[in-house]
Amino acid sequence: MGEEVGVAEKGPNAWAQATAALVVVGVIGGGLFVMQKNTADAVDKPATCSADAEAGKEAKEAAAAKRLSASQLCTALNRADLPTLLGTPQEQARGTGQGTTGSATSLIGVVPEATVTLDTYTVKLSRSYDDLPVAQLEGLLDGAQKKTILGHPAVLYSSRTIAIRFNLGGGKSESGPGSVARSLLVAPDAKDGGGSYEIAIWRQDELVPDDAALIRVAQQVLPTVPGWTAG
Repeated sequence: MGEEVGVAEKGPNAWAQATAALVVVGVIGGGLFVMQKNTADAVDKPATCSADAEAGKEAKEAAAAKRLSASQLCTALNRADLPTLLGTPQEQARGTGQGTTGSATSLIGVVPEATVTLDTYTVKLSRSYDDLPVAQLEGLLDGAQKKTILGHPAVLYSSRTIAIRFNLGGGKSESGPGSVARSLLVAPDAKDGGGSYEIAIWRQDELVPDDAALIRVAQQVLPTVPGWTAG
């Protein structure tokens, strides 16, 4: 799951706030790869997805199971025009981003995901392999709306990230509701036989994300994911 760390205003105790990505059908854990920003020539270029040893092992296991790896999702999501698609063309991927592959319940199995963070937005892409059609998820998610993305059934809905505050002077951390996240669950094919891609976006300033930006990202990113079936 993606995580952005920022420093809050000074008070009686110095605090740092970390806003963690929401979990819909994915979990934290497993392999990790890091996207490192290039030097001065990074303008109009994406950050680099560089896999560590665990991510390399995870990629081999995913290939053997004929499933996507976190690094493949990173490559699809981490594109040079992502800031433009989000409506913030002046920004670049900053700090570090990450991808994880973790074990969830036996129903969901392994859920690879990748996250890219910019100054305004964080974007997460994941792929689940459960047997639940996307159309059935509408009734399980409050305020969900049916959509069609590139000929594939989809559901648009809201959730919240989890804000975790760490006391830099010592003591226990605190958690609570964070930013509003807008997410699209998209069936992997037009037949909607089970499983889904999910693209989620949320803002660092805690304003409500732009649905049009989310849909633009989905329409451009999903066709570049290995195994995507045209609708």
